Amino acid sequence: MLDLTISATAHGLNYLPEYYADHLGLFAENNVKVTATAKDPWTGVLDDLDSGAADIALGGLWVPGMYWGTPRELTVFAQLNHQFPKALVTRPGTGAIDWADLTGRTVLAPGIGGSAPYAFTAGLIRESGVDPAGITFLRDLSTPMFVELFEAGLGDAIVLDMTTAQVLQDNGTGTIAIDYAEVGGLGPNSVYYCRTDRVEELFDRLVGFTSALGESMRRLRTTTVPELGPLLAEHWPHLAPATLARSCERIKDSRTWDTVRIDAEASDRWMRILHQERMVRTPPPFAELVDTRIVDSAELTVAYR
Repeated sequence: MLDLTISATAHGLNYLPEYYADHLGLFAENNVKVTATAKDPWTGVLDDLDSGAADIALGGLWVPGMYWGTPRELTVFAQLNHQFPKALVTRPGTGAIDWADLTGRTVLAPGIGGSAPYAFTAGLIRESGVDPAGITFLRDLSTPMFVELFEAGLGDAIVLDMTTAQVLQDNGTGTIAIDYAEVGGLGPNSVYYCRTDRVEELFDRLVGFTSALGESMRRLRTTTVPELGPLLAEHWPHLAPATLARSCERIKDSRTWDTVRIDAEASDRWMRILHQERMVRTPPPFAELVDTRIVDSAELTVAYR
């Protein structure tokens, strides 16, 4: 059995295929023993890659994108999310249901866990023909703090992960006005990456891991949310089961868990959005950001079984 350690930026519902693969024993079937840890603060994943405490990191593609062309060389090899499972939540009864409705209003965009919630939202707003400069964004605070402030009256809308958005809607303190998976198209939201100098060393382990992850996604398509109930409760015992189930159903009905293969056009689009935000100096070319050999080999492995 080959050991593979993961340092993750969070422990979220959108990471479910990894947890399901472990639950089903799919990693072991592929001769890989996986140990995963969620880091707080999330930047600890980079420290873990540096020290060797972790073999791979799980987080946003924007991180390897920002480091592309710098001395910190990172290689992306697979994705966990094929879309951005986030939502714009507004106050009940405000009538804000379109990006243009946000002009002149204030949007809370949590950023202590990273810049993606704001950056992707701004990108979607630009693509719709609306100038995000006409919207006031409050950033750089944590999701729990912004949720508390939103419920206390701050701002007109808030960008949230789908689980937290569902919590607010079920509590009656917010309305899911825009589901990013419905309007945002494809995009590698959460990906796996490692130090470039370790790709060859880890290659066989990465192939086995990716094969198991792909199989988990395939099985999730034919597994009902009630069947997933015990696993969901195990990982998020503090959330109301009904809220957790509704959130899971939303993500499951989208294309978020479609494939481990990163779409080149979707990656390029995300990098263009980051460039518009001046978060990258030059949009990284897909071929230099992503090594597709691991997914290619994982798919061949499955095909020949």
